[in-house]
Amino acid sequence: MTMPLMRPPRKNPVLRTPQINLPPSARGRVALALTAAAAEGRFVLQTCADCSAVQYPPREACYRCLSSRLPWREQAGRGRLLADTTLHHSNDLYFRERLPWRLGMVQLEAGPSLMVHLHAAVGHAPCAVRLGARLDRSGQAVLIAFPEHDEAHMADDRMLREMTSDPHHRKVLVTDGKTPVGQALVRALVKAGAELVWVGRAEAWKKMPSSDELTALPQVSWVPLDVTDGRSVAELAGEIGGKVDIVINNAEVHRSFGISARRGTDVARAEMEVNYLGLLRLAQEFGPALKGRSADGAAHATAWVNLLSIYALSNFPAHGTFSASKAAAFSLAQCLRAEMRPAGIRVVNVFPGPVDDEWNQQMPPPKLAPEALAKAVVSALRDGVEDVYPGDVAQEWLERWRSNPKVLERELSLSGG
Repeated sequence: MTMPLMRPPRKNPVLRTPQINLPPSARGRVALALTAAAAEGRFVLQTCADCSAVQYPPREACYRCLSSRLPWREQAGRGRLLADTTLHHSNDLYFRERLPWRLGMVQLEAGPSLMVHLHAAVGHAPCAVRLGARLDRSGQAVLIAFPEHDEAHMADDRMLREMTSDPHHRKVLVTDGKTPVGQALVRALVKAGAELVWVGRAEAWKKMPSSDELTALPQVSWVPLDVTDGRSVAELAGEIGGKVDIVINNAEVHRSFGISARRGTDVARAEMEVNYLGLLRLAQEFGPALKGRSADGAAHATAWVNLLSIYALSNFPAHGTFSASKAAAFSLAQCLRAEMRPAGIRVVNVFPGPVDDEWNQQMPPPKLAPEALAKAVVSALRDGVEDVYPGDVAQEWLERWRSNPKVLERELSLSGG
């Protein structure tokens, strides 16, 4: 049984700041597909295209027939715990600081036997379990055995919390609270147990819908933040940067039309100023602060979330300059992820389809409700994934883009979506 997580004690400011130790990250190239799937919350294994053998660990050839045709296929993860043990000593610095640590040998129904981490709610062998893949703090896939059925407080497991970014008992910055998405994010984070949610507001004099409702929540604190103003970003980072555990950058400017339907560059410049340069300013000011607090115990700084768009993968001509700004932000987010990984900070990129807001009024359903998008962000933090594609439209675009990006580009240019 997993015990509920109590509020972590506040850090003693007199004590030195500990440095992060990451788990071993050496993996062969053949295993990268396992990590890529885990980044999206999926558990895959190599399955021989010739003899259907499922194998682990990953290899260049099938262990049964030596075929080199080994596509990765999603697995149900059902299995049986054959043996378990508790590690009380380790020469590795990462595990030494986190002992005791449970491990076990699991026989999958699909065939292979695997050495895995054990969730605290898993009993002793023999018992039924289900396997899942998660990213550890070094950004590599690891396998975890969960109990056959979920129990209360599953996310509060000490080992699982180390590998995820659950907002429970953490302090979060939402960069824009004036939009329906921003307000839905704040409500979802409070419901998820966030200790404090700072909500950015660029124009404090403007009366915003639902602002009174959010202000009444004891966990919510409004802060001045204009991502187009480097001074505003720097001042807020100086005030709260050393306290933030999760940054959610949802600030964006979204306008329709492409290139020839609007003269001048003012709109495109405004989109780039917020969607791309706004992210850059935030990363320069808040990034070092998060990296410096990545080893602060149970409530360490843990994640950075970027609200992008599925249009970042392939330009949607009806929203052409917006798509271009999100593509630029996506590229910048990949750089941010590479720089944050050595500190164990997870960068989560969210690629929603069209959201049901003022800029997508003319688009037919299905559209993503702000509440559904906020729920997807919280779930991504709890599951420890890196890339999220919420909504039916985003899932369809992703499938078409992976199948053939050129075909998707041509379809979008001919049909408008």
